[in-house]
Amino acid sequence: MSEPVAAIDCGTNTIKLLVATPEQALVRTAEVVRLGQGVDRTGHFDPAALVRTLGVVEEYAGLLARHGVRRVRFCATSATRDAADARDFTDGVRRLLGVEPEVLTGEQEATLSLAGAVGSLPDVTGPVLLVDVGGGSTELVAGDPDGTVRRSCSMDVGSVRLHERHAVGDPPTRAQLEAVGADVDAALAACPVPVGGAATLVGVSGTVTSLAAGVLGLGVEARRGLESVPGVHGARLDADAVVDLVEELLAMTVERRRALPWLHEARADLIGVGGLLLTRVLRHTGARTLVASDHDILDGMAQSLFEDVDR
Repeated sequence: MSEPVAAIDCGTNTIKLLVATPEQALVRTAEVVRLGQGVDRTGHFDPAALVRTLGVVEEYAGLLARHGVRRVRFCATSATRDAADARDFTDGVRRLLGVEPEVLTGEQEATLSLAGAVGSLPDVTGPVLLVDVGGGSTELVAGDPDGTVRRSCSMDVGSVRLHERHAVGDPPTRAQLEAVGADVDAALAACPVPVGGAATLVGVSGTVTSLAAGVLGLGVEARRGLESVPGVHGARLDADAVVDLVEELLAMTVERRRALPWLHEARADLIGVGGLLLTRVLRHTGARTLVASDHDILDGMAQSLFEDVDR
């Protein structure tokens, strides 16, 4: 078997790890760390969030050692782009992993996400529109089934950012939801990516895969962890079914969401706002079907490491 590589993606809400060879994924896991907690309001990392996140990085370092990984790519996205004290985080990563963290631009994030998402989806008809719903930002990428990016946009709307900005209650009020929706609509209006006319709409992120598990009626196997859930990757979801599920979630308390058999409890507080964001995108695109991809930026990062070896 080929030597494994590792890709680590640290976003606003989760930190994800993929250990893979060109032939197979050996480890795919994630932890909710909320690195971006309070960043939208203060412009700085919360000390407790920084400790949580670096603690998981240290755990990942142990996993990499056990798998004999020597080539690692570590990328950070929205929260690290926004934090004035980002160096405190990147210095910690460098110390624990011995690699230089990359703070991706929105455009770089979009390119890697599209390559990772569509590479393993069968029978994808172009043009493709990718939506990646994150904690701090949401990326829209127009491209081709071969991963070629035609146009991309990173919008400063994400589940964590919007939840904090509008102090979303439990359950949220109608006024709070309208304020969140207005923010998303404004971001979409300013986004240069044309959202209509795509033959295939692909969604990535924990928000998308969690909602896919709900629409598909998956049971407790969907909430055992934050890693891949069998049956989600490549699922074609009816857009109306996604909207109906999100409306149900928005009417629930967080405690009620935690009892859902298909939802990991760490996502219970943000799934409503993340779902609302996704349904706003669906409305603007006019798409009737959403293809869920369990492969994302991690897969694009790993592929870049394989290509470096081939060159």
